[in-house]
Amino acid sequence: MVSKLGKITWDHLHFSGDDTIKKEVIARFVQAEQEQTDTTKMAITRENYRFKYKNMNRSDGRDVYVFEVTPKQKRENLFRGEVWIDAQTYLKVQESGSLVKNPSILIKKVAFIRKYEIHDGISLPKQVLSVVDTRLVGKAELTIDFTKFEIDPSRRASAEMADQ
Repeated sequence: MVSKLGKITWDHLHFSGDDTIKKEVIARFVQAEQEQTDTTKMAITRENYRFKYKNMNRSDGRDVYVFEVTPKQKRENLFRGEVWIDAQTYLKVQESGSLVKNPSILIKKVAFIRKYEIHDGISLPKQVLSVVDTRLVGKAELTIDFTKFEIDPSRRASAEMADQ
């Protein structure tokens, strides 16, 4: 859940698999998500990434621009892959790729797809699909579905003013 102030809280719905994955991969992922405060270091901006237009595609009935993104530096939380931008609103609808720097020595590779929904002029997380190749137990798959969003009234007002 995302609070009006942007604080992310998690509610465990279902887990199956090895406890090592639960403790070493999932717990670290959740902790990293909660600790991310300086988003400018990982934001998908010209300061952090090189962009290359690939093509036009469709996603959920929308036209989207597909860009290849390559980080300018090899830092944690940056990735190499694609960003899909809605052609009408210019908001992101998908990010996919793999991290350029692994968050732990226990992890070989992290690949992901982040899907977004556009609501009231804001791009909100919908789902994260991750495949983590670990050194201890092989591959681990993690799916996170985001539900029950409440949009901060001040952001909603800003989005409505931008539409006018």
